[in-house]
Amino acid sequence: MRVSNMLTNAIFQKLFLLFFFVFGTQFFAEDSIATPSTFQVENGKTIILSTTASNPKPIKIHQKTYTWIPHPSDKSQKIAILSIPYRTPASTITLENGSIVQIITGNYTKEQIQANPNKVKPNPKNQERIQREREEANKIYSNYSQERLWDSAFIYPMQSVITSPFGSARVFNNELKSYHSGTDFRAKIGTEIYASNRGKVVIAKHRFLAGGSVVLDHGEGIFSMYYHCSEIKVEVGQIVEKGDLIALSGATGRVSGPHLHFGILIRGAQVDPLDFIAQANALF
Repeated sequence: MRVSNMLTNAIFQKLFLLFFFVFGTQFFAEDSIATPSTFQVENGKTIILSTTASNPKPIKIHQKTYTWIPHPSDKSQKIAILSIPYRTPASTITLENGSIVQIITGNYTKEQIQANPNKVKPNPKNQERIQREREEANKIYSNYSQERLWDSAFIYPMQSVITSPFGSARVFNNELKSYHSGTDFRAKIGTEIYASNRGKVVIAKHRFLAGGSVVLDHGEGIFSMYYHCSEIKVEVGQIVEKGDLIALSGATGRVSGPHLHFGILIRGAQVDPLDFIAQANALF
């Protein structure tokens, strides 16, 4: 099952990358900054810059610092993964070498969702739980592994229809609550979920909003998230390989029905996971 899933992932992602290259090149990854250039990226998405400089200076955008790390397949280059937070305003940033990064507002939609009222308007006890779980997660995200654990192209956690894209405004029970910080895959309860890449399990528990949750630390500030699971197959501290079975999908937490919520967080910013995978895989 694991081999079959990975082969299907590989075929599906090649088609996605072809589509992305043809129709979305203005947001495509691995732009070189050897000479001054202009790059464009939407809020909530990622842009990967590359350089052959031996000691490039960190990049600063809106008080956020991005460091350079080794290129995963080309030892002559370094890359900087710029994860632009969703709420970043449209702006123009000039880099040290004269290159320009234009941050533009993405064309995100709005979704109406009906969920359990107790999940939409939690009581004081559950509000405390939500805050405690948020603080716990933020502490984990700020203490990521410095070692690179991701060692190849990323895969999707399952092959299914996408029911909700990243970035949509979420209107729960007619009240605007948040934006969608990941991508939802249609999945009946019990559908197998696979690790998107090699990583360390840092969260494996039931949480109030996310339900059954697995989070993998891939190193260098990159995390992948798998929410609303009915069953968790891994434990905190465990190293999993790409394609390993890590959980079964479910309808736990704040949901309107069974599905898998898949997310990517990079250096503290939630970004469009499919956009990130397309760009990261272009490095190989």
